[in-house]
Amino acid sequence: MTEDAWVPLALSSMIEVGTSAGAVVQGQEIVVWRDSSGVAHTWEDRCPHRGMKMSFGFVRGDHIACLYHGWEYDQAGQCRYIPAHPQLEVPKTICVKTWAVAEAAGMIWVALGAVPPPPAEAEVTALRSLYLDAPLAAVLAALPEGFGGTLAGQVPLVTLDTDLGTLRIGVQPIDARRTALHLTVAGPATPDTLLALATRSDAFRLSLETAGAAA
Repeated sequence: MTEDAWVPLALSSMIEVGTSAGAVVQGQEIVVWRDSSGVAHTWEDRCPHRGMKMSFGFVRGDHIACLYHGWEYDQAGQCRYIPAHPQLEVPKTICVKTWAVAEAAGMIWVALGAVPPPPAEAEVTALRSLYLDAPLAAVLAALPEGFGGTLAGQVPLVTLDTDLGTLRIGVQPIDARRTALHLTVAGPATPDTLLALATRSDAFRLSLETAGAAA
């Protein structure tokens, strides 16, 4: 996966309005947050003031505030308010690094470079996110047998056709030894189908991590 590729960070349904979460892509720490109008944002997960993680902070309308000293940043990453100096016109040099964001296939994606947006999906049903203590190559190699299906497509969005439906899987390489998978089902899915797929995903993670520990 190249540095400028789109990478999935989370299921769209997991980042609710007014919330934030931290993610890591190839060692780069990222905060993904959703403002009061429902728009998602992806930034470097670091406040320029003292380096506190922005994902620990609070979303206030269309701003996100750092937990440490309450510095607030607007949707463009520009600092707009410093509580200790409420009358200060904040210098424009105080800003958080931002990246392009898109929502497709029921997932929130970040682009660390200038690339076309990921392909959209007419309808998907969120399944879950899996965080695995296994390298990317091992995860991809084990997917067909683990879910009993046929793998197609290329990272970061692959397709797995199973007897329980077609999975769209967003692949997030966390670092050299850890990988996250964001799983959605193409089209509608019944609760029984989602439960069966979730059970398979648990078994897949256990099998993969057990094999890794034995190695």
